[in-house]
Amino acid sequence: MDVHRSRFVPFPTSAITALAFSRSSDSGYESTPPALRLALGRANGAIEIWNPFDSTWVQEAIFVGDQNSIDGLVWTQDPDERDADGGLVIGQQRLFSIASSPSVTEWDLATGLPKRTSTGNFSEVWCFAAQPRWRPQKNPSDTAQHSDILVGCGDGTMALLSTADDDLTFKRFLARVSGKKARCMCVTYQNRDVAVAGFADSIIRVYDTKSGASLRSLSLGVGIPGAPKDALVWQVKCLPNGDIVSADSNGEVRFWDGRTYSLSQRVTGHDADCLDLAVSHDGKTVFSGSIDGKMAVYRLSANPGGRRTWSKASHRRVHQGEVKSLAAFDSKGMSVIVSGGSDVAPVVTPLRDFGREMLRTLPALPQASPVTSAPRVRLLVSWHERDILVWRIAKQGEADSAAAASPRKLVARIMLDTKCPIRDVAITDDGRLLAAVTVSESRVFQLRKRPDHEGLAIRKVELPKSLSTIGARLVRISPDGKWLAFVALDDEVHVARVLPEHDRPKLLRVLSKTVELERTGRKAPNQTGLRGYETVVTHAAFSSDSSMLATCDRAGFVDTWVLEGHEDTTSAECESAARDSAKGSSIAGSDSSDSDSSDDDDIDIVLFHGQHWADNPAGNLPRIDSSPLVLTFRPTPDHQARGLVNGNPGVHATRHNPHAHSHSLPPGPHLLVAVTAKHSVYEFDADAGRLSSWSRRNPSSVLPRDFHRLRDRAMGAVWDMNGSQERLWLYGYTWVFMLDLKQEFGDGQETDTKKKRRRKSNTNDADVNGSPQKRLKINGERSDQTKADEERDGEAVDDAAEDDRRLVTSNRDALAAAKSTANGSKHWHTFKYKPILGMASLADSSALVENAPLEVVLVECPFDERSR
Repeated sequence: MDVHRSRFVPFPTSAITALAFSRSSDSGYESTPPALRLALGRANGAIEIWNPFDSTWVQEAIFVGDQNSIDGLVWTQDPDERDADGGLVIGQQRLFSIASSPSVTEWDLATGLPKRTSTGNFSEVWCFAAQPRWRPQKNPSDTAQHSDILVGCGDGTMALLSTADDDLTFKRFLARVSGKKARCMCVTYQNRDVAVAGFADSIIRVYDTKSGASLRSLSLGVGIPGAPKDALVWQVKCLPNGDIVSADSNGEVRFWDGRTYSLSQRVTGHDADCLDLAVSHDGKTVFSGSIDGKMAVYRLSANPGGRRTWSKASHRRVHQGEVKSLAAFDSKGMSVIVSGGSDVAPVVTPLRDFGREMLRTLPALPQASPVTSAPRVRLLVSWHERDILVWRIAKQGEADSAAAASPRKLVARIMLDTKCPIRDVAITDDGRLLAAVTVSESRVFQLRKRPDHEGLAIRKVELPKSLSTIGARLVRISPDGKWLAFVALDDEVHVARVLPEHDRPKLLRVLSKTVELERTGRKAPNQTGLRGYETVVTHAAFSSDSSMLATCDRAGFVDTWVLEGHEDTTSAECESAARDSAKGSSIAGSDSSDSDSSDDDDIDIVLFHGQHWADNPAGNLPRIDSSPLVLTFRPTPDHQARGLVNGNPGVHATRHNPHAHSHSLPPGPHLLVAVTAKHSVYEFDADAGRLSSWSRRNPSSVLPRDFHRLRDRAMGAVWDMNGSQERLWLYGYTWVFMLDLKQEFGDGQETDTKKKRRRKSNTNDADVNGSPQKRLKINGERSDQTKADEERDGEAVDDAAEDDRRLVTSNRDALAAAKSTANGSKHWHTFKYKPILGMASLADSSALVENAPLEVVLVECPFDERSR
């Protein structure tokens, strides 16, 4: 594979300003705890949602804000309910944020947009906290109560907001503190009825939230020599026993008795401001983060006299800049602290085993790569915020032939005049058509060569109002450039047809009639408290012959649609007919129709030159084991275009069916490959609605151990279909891995998937994971895979050499590689490139040379972060 190593693509990064877990532990729940998520806020207004499931740490979503820094994040959970059958319904989890404004914003977890904003006559919100979740009492007559949100403002005002009735409304003012330095810096709850707040005047105030009475004022006293007289109370936290912990601008951590509100102990933690605190679930360990990038740990111990005292156990530098935010989750299965600051990359630190386990730095770049390409014209496309950059990559031979030749050239730049950042971009293989979507609108452009200039001419292509005015999260263009697919924010899939202009064939247009593809209705997945979030479509892909479209949501459900019939250019561009042809068919409209809507319930089939999109008859594919990371069709090596046969053979108009249409299915094969968050690789035969024969012979458990041991998750894939090789090149934040899917990784025997499904209880019959394989046999020894995964999660790699030493090829893989045929190795990987923003294929504009190596451009985005 020939690699163009690119570091010229700009991609701005932003500091981490807020962190919050959806819950702090697994205890205190009547039934199974809700799903765990980590919300991460950045200075550019973006909020990232991370899933730490099984310590894989997958970035599932990015909510784009209004460019105002996210200053705080808080999760709440509504009270549990009972359904008609008496079953428990887990309460919905909700996410709130503040961003340098006099309001609190709730986010819609499904769409990633602000859902509602609080009301209230108060100044800029500096801090806020959620009331501890209500728990059922022994008295059955007690009614469930929602959690209030307490906000602290820059003018010293404290107010309560109600989250009842799925709303966010102003409830009442709690207190008003006057004075020049009355700014409320931090708030927390001691219990549901007592709140603790830290102010800029060196005072910690305790309030009764029911009556609004001030219970006590705690003074930090005289500042240290050389420091301002009034210390800033940067953070306050409460331990499970009610004691209060504070962090201030003097670098001190103070412990206060929760009953008498007297100072118990003062510990000097840092040489500079102590900005944030995190507390373990048992209340015996406290972490603090400082402006100097160090994290300190304090432990509670008992002396021989029985007196319990706090002492600073150790400290460690975990960030190059300040530690702005800390978030802790402490349970039996996982005990970690996540920290973030100005060096853009979040760091996961062991909580219980601090000092005995290594740190782990999470990727600082998006999980969904903002890079794509038009391989036949060697164009590289990248996007960030509202800009789209198009580069032309020269051939290596061309760049070396002349000293003045540049290996790259910026040939186009598109700046969208919209307030919302770009969510997704797609371009055709020949570079003629480019589509971009935001949360508020969609745009399509045609790119053409200029006769007298190296740059590209950009022409806007009009879209129907049904597409241009709605937001979308995904856009795809079919390989033949004839179809546009948009996945809207409500997860509706819209397809539009692209045709040349009548009088100017070189210009492209989009028909005003669109088609909405219906997803299969399914029973909601297991209760997680994230209703609407897990059914969001995150991936979409066209097959290489442009006759099949597939989507997959976070729950792992795959939907497919097929393009029925043959293209007949002699028929109408667009016509609509009733689905039941026996009842007769009438043309309901064409491209010249004044209506742009595709939601007419009386019209079931829309024909485009005799073709129409329909549900795949064999589309009931198995559900994958976790959320998808990569979804791609295996290219058919020698697929042929679906030729024109003077219309659709065998289809004739009759008196009762004047507009007959073909229902012939595309020939296939259509092999769909999905890589999941667990790094399982599945290949589906979409024409048969089941796992392909290769996937049954090669379950994920027999894939190379090096692949399973990768810490960072896969971001994308590139295919290399060359001769006897059918290689899938996967890449992540710090690695590139090749799997040759034409070779066998197992013993060549198909797995009895039906037998595995019967072994697993409480599982959908369509699941592909079947019975969980607990152990792997390697060189005659049995290895506990689950234990190995847990050990891997604690590993940290400081540089590429350490990566290579830790991820050593196992003896099993070495023997397998030795037995490889002349076609080459079954797998290969490297850690040479980091951090990777994306990888895209390139090709010669002329006919592809047989057995020529794959040519890709690999985009790196180096920035200042701690060594991985």
